[in-house]
Amino acid sequence: MARGTILIADDDTAIRTVLNQALARAGYAPRATGNAATLWRWVSQGEGDVVITDVVMPDENAFDLIPRIKKVRPELPIIVMSAQNTLMTALTAAEKGAYEYLPKPFDLSEVIAVVGRALAGQTRRPRATTPDMEAEELPLIGRSPAMQEIYRALARLTQTDLTVMIQGESGTGKELVARVLHDYGKRRQGPFVAINMAAIPRELIESELFGHEKGAFTGAQTRTPGRFEQAEGGTLFLDEIGDMPLEAQTRLLRVLQQGEYTTVGGRTPIKTNVRIIAATHRDLRSQIQQGLFREDLYYRLNVVPLRLPPLRERTEDIGDLVRHFLRQAVREGLGQKSIETAAIERLKSHPWPGNVRELENFVRRVGALYMQDTLTLQIIEQELVEALPKRGSTPESEPKDFSEIVERHLAQYFASFGKELPPPGLYDRVIRQVEHPLLSAALAATRGNQIRAAELLGLNRNTLRSRIKALDIRVFRTPMP
Repeated sequence: MARGTILIADDDTAIRTVLNQALARAGYAPRATGNAATLWRWVSQGEGDVVITDVVMPDENAFDLIPRIKKVRPELPIIVMSAQNTLMTALTAAEKGAYEYLPKPFDLSEVIAVVGRALAGQTRRPRATTPDMEAEELPLIGRSPAMQEIYRALARLTQTDLTVMIQGESGTGKELVARVLHDYGKRRQGPFVAINMAAIPRELIESELFGHEKGAFTGAQTRTPGRFEQAEGGTLFLDEIGDMPLEAQTRLLRVLQQGEYTTVGGRTPIKTNVRIIAATHRDLRSQIQQGLFREDLYYRLNVVPLRLPPLRERTEDIGDLVRHFLRQAVREGLGQKSIETAAIERLKSHPWPGNVRELENFVRRVGALYMQDTLTLQIIEQELVEALPKRGSTPESEPKDFSEIVERHLAQYFASFGKELPPPGLYDRVIRQVEHPLLSAALAATRGNQIRAAELLGLNRNTLRSRIKALDIRVFRTPMP
């Protein structure tokens, strides 16, 4: 006996055939059609246990059909597929009440797994009440597999009020992601308040976060509200959380545990109702081992970890990003420009240590400096060469090799403890700090190919896999150029 009837709607014959065969092999009873009208007839007649539908069909868009389906059969799980693969698609699918969004091309094993979860009634998505997303331009650009995972995660997280920890290198767009979670989430009517821990003197962070009473310290002439009070009912984004001093970490932990805080110099607890989104470019687990970050706070903040990939792990998005930045430049008064395909390919080969922010600044500079309507390969080559540090321009004070960099870092580290010694286990901590970026760099250079990375590093493949697991390194496979 079949495990359930799966209704498939897609105008692509090949996709219908592949899904039919895969679902039948998995023990389901699939029925397929190439149009929305037939799907609607089946659903309205009470047929089917799960629906898998493409967004764009010849006779009707699935996003128009889904609300009608949910009205007559609200419990019917609907899995949406799309080749558009944008954040807009993922958020709209969640807003319309879809159970899951799958970008094309999809993995058949993932389709089977999602169908199984849907039939088992697991992790159903509540219907969202987001604003009209069609009228807005969303801040995240890219169709790479790495970004698809981010879009799907955001579509889920906008439907919850969970605490999120965003991890990623500088320039990857951590604040943009936090704003998406707020602007399309349950608290979008409330304020979005951001605070960067690295930009505030350590002695002022507690006052900035929690506010202070008049006379709490020298210069406190009036009562001043903190960021928690300003964010009441909305979202508080704690950027560079790894730079928060331990005293403030203790206060923040109390807020997360008890839902209340006291101002600096105050005695009366204040109830708070904010969603916390934190972000960091640091390895917080390493900081925990060094005694610089509270482990209990880490677990309170890391309810849902979200890693943003660096640009070198999603180079296929560079073309879309460049064209997006050129369109932005037009709106800001610069002339309309296009870019050669060869120039895009050259940009893909650049390392972009500053990630998307560096690419954006580069495109703005090139667009402003050159009057040509088309940015050519020659222009891009010239500007990339100009952007490189000049040979021989490194100051004498700069470290000359890796061992000197490590030596300087360790000297600063020991000095930070004054007359005390660091916590025991220093050897393992230092080796781990070096090993993580080394393996990450090798995997990035080989585009996630673990066999090639193992050869590059001179490690046994099984050893590399073991270290990847132990260090909790995320691996993204992207096709070689």
